[in-house]
Amino acid sequence: MRIDVLTLFPEMFTNVFGSSILKQAQTSGAVSYQVVNFRDYADNKHKKVDDYPYGGGAGMVLRAQPFFDAVDDLVKEGQVKPRVVMLCPQGERYTQKKAEEFSKEQHLILLCGHYEGYDERVREYLVTDEVSIGDYVLTGGELGAMVIADSVTRLLPGVLGNEQSAITDSFSTGFLEHPHYTRPADFRGMKVPDILLSGHHKNIEDWRQKEALRRTWERRPDLLEEKPLSDKELKWIDEFTRKN
Repeated sequence: MRIDVLTLFPEMFTNVFGSSILKQAQTSGAVSYQVVNFRDYADNKHKKVDDYPYGGGAGMVLRAQPFFDAVDDLVKEGQVKPRVVMLCPQGERYTQKKAEEFSKEQHLILLCGHYEGYDERVREYLVTDEVSIGDYVLTGGELGAMVIADSVTRLLPGVLGNEQSAITDSFSTGFLEHPHYTRPADFRGMKVPDILLSGHHKNIEDWRQKEALRRTWERRPDLLEEKPLSDKELKWIDEFTRKN
């Protein structure tokens, strides 16, 4: 996969893309990152990328020209058409499902906005997706772009050491993830559940499914509203309700 980022602050990405799993993914060839300063594409003497809004009003608006020219330069004739993703508070809320969808693409271009926003023609004629990482406003789209790059990269084949890790993540299954424990079995009197020490794989798997459902029911019941549940899961929810 190829991930390009258009930003006014490319230095913000140096440590993120050069560390941990993202660095390993790039070294292995699973992904390539390119961070581009779209100011370099400004068509005026002073490399100005923003201007006053038509009709008046506070703040400045990012001009369309640098974005269009930058994307034209990044996408050569004959290449697969990329998903061009605008980081924007007005976009759809980013989810694990969206990350999984993006991970199947060959090429993503992430646009990081600033000021009062983008010239509307960028949204109408250039962008394929508008995404927000939450219901709040940041100073720019860079942090959102980092979130998307990280969440997508870890889903690529061969990036995580254990391929099951991404499959069983919170949200990938529709539930929050079950509790985890490691050694020692008894730490300051706080003990690991006996079932995890039993060696009975079927019972352990049932326990994990039940605890994942319990955690979701307690913390994020909204995730269960549209999810089809089995008879066994419905029975567990009835048990949780009665005990509660």
